Amino acid sequence: MAEDAAHGAADAAHAAADAAHSAGPGMPQLDFTTFPNQIFWLLVTLVAIYFILSRVALPRIASVLAERQGTLTNDLAAAEDLKRKAQEAEEAYNKALADARAEAQKIAEETRAGIQAQLNEAIAQADAEISAKAAESEGRIAEIQAGAIRSVEEVARDIAGDIVSAVAPGQTVDADVLAAAVAARVKG
Repeated sequence: MAEDAAHGAADAAHAAADAAHSAGPGMPQLDFTTFPNQIFWLLVTLVAIYFILSRVALPRIASVLAERQGTLTNDLAAAEDLKRKAQEAEEAYNKALADARAEAQKIAEETRAGIQAQLNEAIAQADAEISAKAAESEGRIAEIQAGAIRSVEEVARDIAGDIVSAVAPGQTVDADVLAAAVAARVKG
């Protein structure tokens, strides 16, 4: 059954091709009887196009290309010149930058030295003031200690006298003996 269908389709295709041949010559470009005429006009057209291109279009194109080449050459030369100038400017900038850095370093060193000198002077002055205040404070502390020791001895004598009076009523204690005992005890 499949073979019959395939044969039927092939027969239909052959029938269509035969109908096309019997209807007419087909496409005029493929008609062999007109080939010499077509070749003649092809050659005439190609020669006409060649002369038009070689006499009119190609010289204009050549002049445009030459002008472009000249412009490119000039632009490249200008670019090289600008590149050289840019390199010179960069070198000058780098030199100026190095000089500025050196100057800034010098100024910084001078400023540090000046600040260090002022700092040393201020430290020396502060040390002198601290030494004077420390000596004054030590003197005051010594006075306060001496006063405190006197006060402690005096209170100790009074308390010792009161203790002796409380322990042995009616007995009197010699103030010099009491003072000597308290002083010996305070000294250690």
